[in-house]
Amino acid sequence: MAPRTNGSDTAIGIKAPTRQYLAYGTTVSTDLELGAFLLEGREARYSLAVTENSAGNSFVQSGEPVWLGSSHGRELKIHTDREFALSEPGQPWCFEVVGVARFQWLGGKNQVSYERLPHCTGPTLAFWLIHIFLPLYLTLEGLYEFIHACAVDIGNHTVLFTAPSHGGKSTLTDFFVQQGKMLVSDDKVATFCEDETYFAMPSHPNHRPYRKHEDLGYRVGEFSPSSRKIHAFYALHAVDAEGELRIKRISGHQGFARLRPHYLFNFGFLKARRLRYLGAMLSAVPLFRVDVPWEMRRLPDVYEAIRSHVSG
Repeated sequence: MAPRTNGSDTAIGIKAPTRQYLAYGTTVSTDLELGAFLLEGREARYSLAVTENSAGNSFVQSGEPVWLGSSHGRELKIHTDREFALSEPGQPWCFEVVGVARFQWLGGKNQVSYERLPHCTGPTLAFWLIHIFLPLYLTLEGLYEFIHACAVDIGNHTVLFTAPSHGGKSTLTDFFVQQGKMLVSDDKVATFCEDETYFAMPSHPNHRPYRKHEDLGYRVGEFSPSSRKIHAFYALHAVDAEGELRIKRISGHQGFARLRPHYLFNFGFLKARRLRYLGAMLSAVPLFRVDVPWEMRRLPDVYEAIRSHVSG
């Protein structure tokens, strides 16, 4: 698919971008230096210009704010002048990380301007742009379905690990990465369907197997920015440290119920579309429950069991 283009209109205060990076299958052209966090490149499904507001004035927010809660120690909110739903052509949006930054765009346009707020630094701006804003923008513009998961490549088969909060998916993913397996996506997996096949789009070449606010983690050695066919989902289920390590396929309503809570940005207006998408995806991609003994010394056993299961 050719990069997304949306005409010549620009958001207020857009300056000419100077660098191009890849994130979530999108070429991000920007005046920011993001080489410590993203790969450089331009071949992607979509394109997006992200540049600083140069108008010399603060953004004017439209409508009443919708509070999105807190994340990484910051309050988040979004403004728009109409119903909070999928973006419409020309709809004004302003996403704010309170005290750090604002990101403004018009629906249907692939141009975003940002404004630095008092607590903004280069690393914090990069974190919020890459980790939260880009997935939010790509969701509201209807370009991807995001799943809260980690994805790795095992013998040229891409699998997604899901788990409840503190459920071990980052720790397990880190173990796979340390064994030389390729990271596909950390924490947020952009998925899409093409010709009845479901793909994961790599996020960025950083992995965060720990909980530290406003930190994208360390740079991995093995990472590819190309889309990957999804081979299977592995839903992690913690059991006693000495419990049996089992892998069992789950289908039907049970599989649906297990995967649905792991959608990212679980907005009500996305419910109907996501139910259709998830049902179709689970008809095409198998989901397995993994009973994981809750003990670090058992990690090699879990790794080998999943690796063998995928290879077999």
